[in-house]
Amino acid sequence: MRILFLSGWFPYPPDNGARMRIYNLVRQLAREHDVSLLSFVREPVCDSDRRAVDSLCQVLGTVPYHEFEPGDARGLLGLFSPVPRSVSQTFSPQMEARVQDAVRASAFDLIVASEIGPGMCTCPYLLGLKGIPWVVEDIELRMIWNKLQAQKTWTGLARHTLTWWKQRQYTARVLRQACGCTVASEQEREMVQRVVPGFSPLAVIPNGLDLGLYIGDWGAAVPNTLVFPGALTYEANLDAMAFFLSDVLPLIRSQHPGVTLRITGRTDGVPLHRLALNEQVTLTGYLEDIRPVLAQSQVCIVPLLTGGGTRLKILEAMALGTPVVSTSRGAEGLDVTSGEELLIADEPAEFAAAVLGLLDDRALRDRLTANGRRLVHARYGWDQIGEKLGRFVNQVAQERKHRGVL
Repeated sequence: MRILFLSGWFPYPPDNGARMRIYNLVRQLAREHDVSLLSFVREPVCDSDRRAVDSLCQVLGTVPYHEFEPGDARGLLGLFSPVPRSVSQTFSPQMEARVQDAVRASAFDLIVASEIGPGMCTCPYLLGLKGIPWVVEDIELRMIWNKLQAQKTWTGLARHTLTWWKQRQYTARVLRQACGCTVASEQEREMVQRVVPGFSPLAVIPNGLDLGLYIGDWGAAVPNTLVFPGALTYEANLDAMAFFLSDVLPLIRSQHPGVTLRITGRTDGVPLHRLALNEQVTLTGYLEDIRPVLAQSQVCIVPLLTGGGTRLKILEAMALGTPVVSTSRGAEGLDVTSGEELLIADEPAEFAAAVLGLLDDRALRDRLTANGRRLVHARYGWDQIGEKLGRFVNQVAQERKHRGVL
């Protein structure tokens, strides 16, 4: 098939969760199909990055993405629109024109619109499109729903109720025109079924890893070291670190005063004053290769309180043999059992106790490490996930052929 893939992120380098997913999905689809890519970009793409993607598929073009800014005039006016502000404010006439030109120039059999969720959506450029089936890849609704559930003030509740209502209406409108969709977890699948009852075909395509990249000696774990692999520019990661540094880490240090924590990823524009930082907490900044830092840490912490999808940071830690302590929200979407592949704890004292248990118990670390690696290799390799995605897009195309659309 000829597939047009619309992406909210240029997929190279695959150095964050969104890019890793898109890069690997394109790579898997391109094994069997002729894939073309239209992508938003946050910054100019260098020649080497473009060549890396060109080796997988045909890059038709890139369009600058303008971040959602709810406080500016356009964002405020969006309060009076039935369309989510994150969709209306970031709409790009340039991307709309690029999509129309691509469709006129090539006889595509299928279009994949990657991501619908807070702050990012490629679906508006396909609404009203006739003659070509398209699917939505990686619908993400639970983040908005979880934020609504977490509100503690009347103003916050009113604002997030309006946001959730808009997102529900918009998602229903999109899926009435789409020929299928995918989600990254079973929990997201249930949410889509709740918003659009009976929608089909709907497939769970989890996040995964290129397992070959995690084989090797990345260095031995250093005692009393913790790592949080996540850029603080992502709000859910910032909230997680605010919680951990203020409520959990002091409890750990009361038993292990020498414990250190490394927080990886970019911090540009992050309000670091919200974090209880000290000399035992290191902000590494952006790392081109996170694997040595993960492998050389004794425990990986994932104290997420919000967010959606499935956690690549947990899969990466498991693949490298670093035991994980996570909140329930952090491990959401993964087929894991607390005490088997990782430890799950939600309250500060419980989270601290779990981390202390791993720091002190070599046998527990070894057991979680072995079980975690076994799980990742059995269920979360991109080769297995790619086969599932391939079956899904073939199913969509065949169903539309039978209905006389292609």
